[in-house]
Amino acid sequence: MAPETRYVRSGDFDIAYATVGDGPLDLVWVPTWISHLEHLWEEPRIAALLDRLASFSRLILFDRRGAGLSDGRSGAATLDDQVDDVRAVLDAVGAEHPTMLAMMEGAAMAAVFAATHPERVRALALYSPMVCAMRQPGGFEWQDTPEEREARVREWLPSWGQGVQAAVVAPSLAGDPALRRWWGALERLTAAPSAAAGHLDMMGRLDVRGVLPSIQCPTLVLHRTGDTMFDIRNSRYVAEHVPGARLVELPGTDNFIAVEPEPILAAVEEFLTGTRRPTVSDRVLATVLFTDIVDSTGHAARLGDRSWRDLLERHDELMRAEVERHRGRMVKTLGDGVLAVFDAPSRAIGTAVAVRERVHDLGLRVRAGLHTGECELLGEDVGGMAVHIGARVIGEAGPDEVLVTSTVRDLVVGSGIGLAERGETELRGVPGAWRIYAVDD
Repeated sequence: MAPETRYVRSGDFDIAYATVGDGPLDLVWVPTWISHLEHLWEEPRIAALLDRLASFSRLILFDRRGAGLSDGRSGAATLDDQVDDVRAVLDAVGAEHPTMLAMMEGAAMAAVFAATHPERVRALALYSPMVCAMRQPGGFEWQDTPEEREARVREWLPSWGQGVQAAVVAPSLAGDPALRRWWGALERLTAAPSAAAGHLDMMGRLDVRGVLPSIQCPTLVLHRTGDTMFDIRNSRYVAEHVPGARLVELPGTDNFIAVEPEPILAAVEEFLTGTRRPTVSDRVLATVLFTDIVDSTGHAARLGDRSWRDLLERHDELMRAEVERHRGRMVKTLGDGVLAVFDAPSRAIGTAVAVRERVHDLGLRVRAGLHTGECELLGEDVGGMAVHIGARVIGEAGPDEVLVTSTVRDLVVGSGIGLAERGETELRGVPGAWRIYAVDD
């Protein structure tokens, strides 16, 4: 039987969640976007799998924003939103150091959460993970081109809710009418076709490859070698780029995790129950924001030392208020600018845009540069290559410009933030060429 569904507030939305089991280990089931908390239990194979997981854990389940029993059905949620939702669910159930089992594109959300909050995640188990949805140079030539993906979506959507996709995720059960009926109902209960189109569009733009090296917790990657839905090279890539990750390749052609799940469950149980508690790390994935007052020397010369100091204080107060409003942390002032860090790139961009507008009331103009990467925590300060890159990006910005790297661009897909490409440039002291984008008004 399905456990009791509860709700927790995350931003402006209610996120549905449930728990089952009372084992010593907190295990978060990170679903794909096709999910419905209560309907999952109507499929005997899924019910048996969830019961098995709950036999050695307190299993924590939830529906993602915009799907199933969670609200926000106006469209797909950004990765920032989803990370916030996971945190809200964990706080609601009092899970301080959970493990996570994530599947397909749910692995991207789990990866970002683990890299951003290394002190919270005990371990990750990723089944058939997808961290980059479309063909890219440098290792993802097996993925669909944008045109091929668009054709697949056009073919799928007219049959949404009819269960046709059951034969794709579980080819060994293609003749099972009960599975097809259950899958059709799952699609209908997840979202309407128009909302499904939004989810599929955002999923097609998914690319979190840059996050993988920042994952610090023990990580297990599982994939069936003959999976006809997701190429095993996705999992091999993840295992190669997450430090210390272990890859387990299993026989079979089905992507559906509930088909003959015992080898998967055995590997997951052995891996998760033998992991250690996390230690406080001095590295974390974060978005760094640098701002700088345009022509500060000219302002100081015109105003005089005292008036300029008073204006700087008003500028710093404004900056601090906007950083705190967007849930960031002011690291330090830099004379005529600031350095701040955020756990979500969209909030860092929101801060930069808000500050850019508000300083006009002070008679000032600013420029801003952002990058997301691994930072070293040095007491109240931060360091590392990510900080170095952010400092170089702001050097490329003109008055009123907010510039971001391609890493930031990849992580704010689906947020509605407009970004105009500014081409590639070399950043002094940073290897390689970097693609830069400007936040578009």
